[in-house]
Amino acid sequence: MRKRTRLTIAAGLGALMWGEWANWRASRRCVGPGAVGSEAIVVLGYRDAGPRANAMNRWRVRAGLRSVDSAAPRTRLVLCGGACAGPRTEASLMARYARETGGYHGELVLEESSRSTWENIAFAIPFLRDVDRIKIVSLPTHAETARRYLAQQRPDLAARLVRGQDYRFGEWMPLKPVFALYGIAKKIRPPARTAPESADHP
Repeated sequence: MRKRTRLTIAAGLGALMWGEWANWRASRRCVGPGAVGSEAIVVLGYRDAGPRANAMNRWRVRAGLRSVDSAAPRTRLVLCGGACAGPRTEASLMARYARETGGYHGELVLEESSRSTWENIAFAIPFLRDVDRIKIVSLPTHAETARRYLAQQRPDLAARLVRGQDYRFGEWMPLKPVFALYGIAKKIRPPARTAPESADHP
């Protein structure tokens, strides 16, 4: 019985550590060193019935805000997400949280039409063309998926991708193995391209 308990504990700890490693690794894929200069931080929304941002969207906004480079001459926060679960868009709920609770007073734009990760990226592209660095922020495995989508839609813009601060050891630890499996599934399954393959042209 004790041996079985020890094995169960060891397996659980192993799964947690694997989840941490997989998310850490995802946060470092599809990014480069980036140029010094202006930046856009794209925060991907999560289904939200409102009337205020839910826990996941609040965390994503906080991760976006901590990704701001204080040395950048200009930062644009791009909040993405349409009204997928309620009357208000995910982007507007996150914007309210960023302003009222996060204390963000910089440039902010809302992308309120998307209903999928593929569309998040497609519809955010017009806000990314004039910056030197692009950070995509969400759960690390989700953000990696979005970076891959940007590489498919606009390889020239994907060359400007740099790391955001959406990975921290211990955050969401019990769920990180699930997030990692989600990331693997997204790599196997092609995206639902309900938006035009390129919503913007060079």
